[in-house]
Amino acid sequence: MKVAKFGGSSVASASQIQKVLNIINSDDERKIIVVSAPGKRHSEDIKTTDLLLRLYEKSVAKLDYQNKKEEIIERYADIIRDLNMDENILTEFDDILEQRIKANQSNPPRLKDALLSCGEDFNARLIAQYNNAQGVPTTYVSPLDAGITVTNTPQFAQILEESYDKIYNLRKIEGKIIVPGFFGYSKQGNVVTFPRGGSDITGAILARGVRATLYENFTDVSGIYRANPNLIKNAEIMEEVTYSEMRELSYAGFSVFHDEALQPVQKERIPVVIKNTNRPEDPGTFIRYDREIKPDHLITGISCDKGFTVINVRKYLMNRQVGFTRKILSVLEDYNISFDHMPSGIDNVSIIMRTHQIRGKETKVLNEIRKQCDVDELGIDNDLAVMMVVGLGMNQMVGTANMITSALAKANINLKMINQGASEISMMFGISVKDADDAVRAVYDGSCAHAKENLQLK
Repeated sequence: MKVAKFGGSSVASASQIQKVLNIINSDDERKIIVVSAPGKRHSEDIKTTDLLLRLYEKSVAKLDYQNKKEEIIERYADIIRDLNMDENILTEFDDILEQRIKANQSNPPRLKDALLSCGEDFNARLIAQYNNAQGVPTTYVSPLDAGITVTNTPQFAQILEESYDKIYNLRKIEGKIIVPGFFGYSKQGNVVTFPRGGSDITGAILARGVRATLYENFTDVSGIYRANPNLIKNAEIMEEVTYSEMRELSYAGFSVFHDEALQPVQKERIPVVIKNTNRPEDPGTFIRYDREIKPDHLITGISCDKGFTVINVRKYLMNRQVGFTRKILSVLEDYNISFDHMPSGIDNVSIIMRTHQIRGKETKVLNEIRKQCDVDELGIDNDLAVMMVVGLGMNQMVGTANMITSALAKANINLKMINQGASEISMMFGISVKDADDAVRAVYDGSCAHAKENLQLK
């Protein structure tokens, strides 16, 4: 049994939905299908989720929202007319929107979840009805009926472990099953949405719950590139990558598949494949628990993300002061700030975090660190980008770090810091935001040349 998820661009229009159903119906093993809300049909278009967000803003402000609601209904009406479907379902959509606004208007966080989830929900109902009309037995199953029970924190749903036993019962339903992505239901009966990449998370949860043999994630690209194709001309697509490698790459900007969606499938070692709805014959990129290391691809991928802040702390004989780092981290904890990296020396430590974590709190945090730690020097830099160079085989190749630093030096890019974890599958490089794109290009070119040399030696 396969679970297949289709992203917003894959289900943005009637013609795209027909492509999706051709893919679904061509393989009997594709039983459970997760769909997103309709995405952009063209570059100037608006995502359905954004239309729903505008409806939320109007309704929470107690302003006239009818025009915004009509825009949403019309978005689905375009699809329904192009598919020659009965338009009665639009009345149902209108009623659901009205009910959710009236039931949650005094509770904005709940209202936001209740409305934003409609994008996926309406699309799932529509697609299931259409496929049934084409003679393919298809059942729409809401996340509530599927057993996707989640925590009760708005916009931050987390699956409850007890859900998986109920989800397994989906195997008993005959024919195809269409489930909306992006949200679940709390024990209190509330709609609660997942964080970013929510439909990916739904698909992974269902794949684990039904113990699927494969989780197919269909997007608008034919796999995962080794580096951003907007920066690298003719960037290669990875054949396969491990869960651990994908986690590192997703963290630093690879948005094709969100890292939080890996957690459910990796526990059961269910492979994931990223495929292209518009080119379903392409093999795609497989994400597995383990893979063979190839000498020409010791570096799997290079990703770079901006929007980081670093706090630099210097204290003479810091390494001899028991609890020094703990005091710094306790200050961050007091201000509800999580950190990402912490490279250090004997007399200095740098704490790297997402800028949004500390924005508006900088002065208070620095003052508290001075008070608690009696530092010699203390500074903060908001102009930081983090580049991750990831590869399962990097620790087997002598000179990998030298290759990277040499490539950066040749491109006249200054390194602010380097950090390598104990797993040795990745290296982190801190660079200025202005150098981020050039750094990716330099290291990608350097890694390709390095791989060719290594292959020749082999």
